[in-house]
Amino acid sequence: MDADVTESGGTPADPDDSAAGGDETPDGSPHAERGEKPAPEIASENAAQDASERASQDTPASAPGSAPGGETRSGPRNGPGDDSSNGSPPAGSGRGPALDTTVRRKRHWLRWTALGASFVVLVAAGTGWWLYKKLDGNIRTDTSAAAELKAYEKERPASVVHDAENILLIGSDSRAGDNRKYGRDDGGSQRSDTTILLHLAANRKSATAMSIPRDLMANIPACHKPDKTSSKPQFAQFNWAFEFGGTACTIRTVEKMTGVRIDHYMVVDFNGFKDMVDAVNGVEICLKEPINDTAAHLKLPSGRQKLDGEQALGYVRVRKSIGNGSDTERMDRQQQFLGALVNKVQSNGVLLNPTRLYPVLDAATKALTTDPGLDTLKDLYELVRGMRNVPTDKVQFLTVPRQPYAANRNRDELVQPAADRLFKQLRDDKPLAVVPADQLNGDDGKNNGDGERSEHSQDEDGNSRSDKGPTDGESGAAGAPAPSPTPTYSGNNAATDLCKQ
Repeated sequence: MDADVTESGGTPADPDDSAAGGDETPDGSPHAERGEKPAPEIASENAAQDASERASQDTPASAPGSAPGGETRSGPRNGPGDDSSNGSPPAGSGRGPALDTTVRRKRHWLRWTALGASFVVLVAAGTGWWLYKKLDGNIRTDTSAAAELKAYEKERPASVVHDAENILLIGSDSRAGDNRKYGRDDGGSQRSDTTILLHLAANRKSATAMSIPRDLMANIPACHKPDKTSSKPQFAQFNWAFEFGGTACTIRTVEKMTGVRIDHYMVVDFNGFKDMVDAVNGVEICLKEPINDTAAHLKLPSGRQKLDGEQALGYVRVRKSIGNGSDTERMDRQQQFLGALVNKVQSNGVLLNPTRLYPVLDAATKALTTDPGLDTLKDLYELVRGMRNVPTDKVQFLTVPRQPYAANRNRDELVQPAADRLFKQLRDDKPLAVVPADQLNGDDGKNNGDGERSEHSQDEDGNSRSDKGPTDGESGAAGAPAPSPTPTYSGNNAATDLCKQ
């Protein structure tokens, strides 16, 4: 017989609960559940007390299904033969088939959730791998330059400081392909429009970018031409080296001039530069005067403004319509713009935000042609990771000390010994400082001729201090030799706000 749950004596059953839970006993007596019968021999004066005691025994306050006030609600039955004495849940406890169904449903959903999560992880991993391969495939490798440099290995300078890196950045002025609209294409010939030697300190606490003027007179070695012939060694305009023998010839010319071993190189074309500027959503500059230059496709008002890629390209290329029209002023603008670009990338957290970093990487990798040592995304990432903690005021830009060439005022020549001192600082991974030209030359603004001065000393931690201590040969504190003066050159750093100058 099923164990039906009854209500306590004298308390009416809840209709809804009765319908959901089991049937009442026919006589509504609490004795029927235990198989007992009322004893007729009990005296009438004790009947009320006995009934009350039996009711309290049948409906304890802690029994499952009991309600406040002694009301016992009916619940689902566990089925025939189910007895609470054998360890099974008592009737009305909410366990049994309903619990099993709930558990099965939870396990079912857990399995589907785990399957869905695994699918998402696989898709994410697959997407990440696809993006990596896409970016990696964007990079072009210049194997011919690497082979050319290997052939002349014996005449190349050796590296001096371990872990310091020197990277030659070359901006090509080729008018071939998509660059045709920027000028006449002379049969695909090209010269280096911009050349920058980027020195990364071994401790990665500073980065120095030294521009080499395109019109600087230099000793260009014999180089293999694209047509398999060879050029003769000659003293000529620096950017001819790129036209004679491409990247390898330019690298050998820079190494011959500076004595600095070039570890890696990158060539960037016009369109690649534009895309990188657009990828960071433009770069802000300030103009003292408006620009209207049809050759550079540039028309801008004066004041603060944000340049997109096309405008930025015109700004760094424009020459004759701004200032005195010299290549020197154009290099200054290029350095200032690159500093603003570096500041934009770091201040906006691009390097730490994957959604913002990807467009920059996509544009940069499409724009680059590199040596085999930098032709993978992993190699470039390691390079960028080493630079991302360099303070913006330690990302410095300057131009090699130069002056008008005596034989042709439209060309430049190195100023010595200032140029050799600068090259030695880079070669030996020693610190240097940059200040705006008006500060370097004094309040009168006149150029002192060499573009260099030494009025700061550098301590062991790389901190600059006034050169008012012991002079060369004297001793400092505790008999230690006085720090050597830090050469200071005309230039700027990435932290400079061009609109506050």
